[in-house]
Amino acid sequence: MSEPGKWTKRQRRRVYESSWLNVWLDDVELPDGRVIEHHALRMPRASAAVVALNDRREALLIWRHRFITDTWGWEVPAGWIDPGESAVEAASREVEEETGFRVGELRELASYYAMPGLSDHHFTVFMADGAESLGRDIDPTETAKVEWVPLRGYGRLLQEGTLTDGPSITALGLALALTSASD
Repeated sequence: MSEPGKWTKRQRRRVYESSWLNVWLDDVELPDGRVIEHHALRMPRASAAVVALNDRREALLIWRHRFITDTWGWEVPAGWIDPGESAVEAASREVEEETGFRVGELRELASYYAMPGLSDHHFTVFMADGAESLGRDIDPTETAKVEWVPLRGYGRLLQEGTLTDGPSITALGLALALTSASD
C-alpha cells in the first residue's frame, strides 16, 4: 500500500526525446486507486539564475524577446547547467554571456522545481553583490539590452507586464524579500 496522498507511477512510455526536452506519458495510480495517463516533461539539464544587485539596490537585468510567447520582457541572467559544470559555475558563465558583466562571489538563495505538477525542471537561484563590466558586446541572440533596474520597481514591472518570466519573478521576489528583511 502506498503512502496516503501519494501518486504512484506504474508505467512510462517515451513520446519524444531530445537534448532539450523529453516528453513521457506515464500511467499513474492516484491515491483513490484510479489509474490515469499523465504527461511528464523531463528536462535533461537543470538551470541556474542570478540576481546581481549593486549598491543602489538595482538588479542587472536583460531585455529579450521570447519567440514561443512572442513577448518582450525583463529577465535575470539564467541558463542551463552544462554537463560537468556546477550550478555556481553555470550561473557565473550565464551572467557573462548574457550581460557582458562578471559577478564575484555568488550566494545560493533557493533551489526549486519550476512546475512540479508537469515537469522536473530544476532551478538554482544565486545572488551577487554587484558586477563588473567586461567592456564587450553582448550576444544579440541572447539579449537586446542590459540595464540596472531598481529592485523597488519589481511590482511595477509585474503590473505593466514586462516581467513575466517565472524564474525571474521567483529570483527577484526572493532577492527583494531577503534584502528587505536585512534592512
